[in-house]
Amino acid sequence: MPDSVGLGRKFIAELLGTFLFVFVGAGSAVAAQYLGISDPGTSLLIAAFANGLGLAVGISVTMGVSGGALNPAVTIALLLGKKMPGRDVIPYIVAELVGATLAGVLLMAVSPSSAGAAAHWGAPTLSSAISVGQGTLFEIVMTFLLVLAVYGTIVDPRSPKIGGFGVGLVVVADVLVGGPFTGAAMNPARAMGPMIASLSFPAYWYIYWIGPVIGAAIAGLVYSRVIENPNRN
Repeated sequence: MPDSVGLGRKFIAELLGTFLFVFVGAGSAVAAQYLGISDPGTSLLIAAFANGLGLAVGISVTMGVSGGALNPAVTIALLLGKKMPGRDVIPYIVAELVGATLAGVLLMAVSPSSAGAAAHWGAPTLSSAISVGQGTLFEIVMTFLLVLAVYGTIVDPRSPKIGGFGVGLVVVADVLVGGPFTGAAMNPARAMGPMIASLSFPAYWYIYWIGPVIGAAIAGLVYSRVIENPNRN
């Protein structure tokens, strides 16, 4: 994480980057609903590429200021990997949740309510075909892969300089696999922003905290202690 930048500027960067990501990602679901796209495969592709590209750009825009976490689970993973000072964690998470919520509020202000409500304002939903436990495990695995990409393409000093596009590609892949089952949030802010804005919380809302945080924590510890530096104490 950049050390020479003040916490206030990091806060603003995280807020704006998360706003960009959530507005594009959640907005794509509302737009698809408004256009009457009924084919599940087409809707899945739209969600995958909108969320992947939105996150890729959001990270690339903010990584020089805040590191481009844009995700409370990633923030926790960076702390556990000793890539972020503890004093930054709570401000980062607050900024990410505020940015996501503002994105949800603005999306509600500019979009047709009928399309937005039908699409749950872009909030992820759990398929009735799987259990809460299965959904949580799905989110653990997908977030694990996401954070591996964060460490391997951004955090590791040996990583290729490709901005946030390595992470964005993993999001595309994860959404294509898990989108039909959990919405493939992999990010508590991405899930909670539209829920808070619309004041609509499904009974299983907590899986979008538990799954991503566990998956991110495991990935951060594995990469920082085994892959990046196997001799680290």
